[in-house]
Amino acid sequence: MALSEDTKERIVRLVDITKTIVHYGWVPFVIYVGFMSSQPRPNLLKILSPLS
Repeated sequence: MALSEDTKERIVRLVDITKTIVHYGWVPFVIYVGFMSSQPRPNLLKILSPLS
């Protein structure tokens, strides 16, 4: 089964978009999972504020 050039371009574009999403979303995802699984949950303002 041969893919058309249009389909190949769409697949490449989809892979590039997926790489970008994973690249910028990994650290916030890890922070979110750590925040949601900790007990007691820390105050969100204390996590985000550089002065705390």
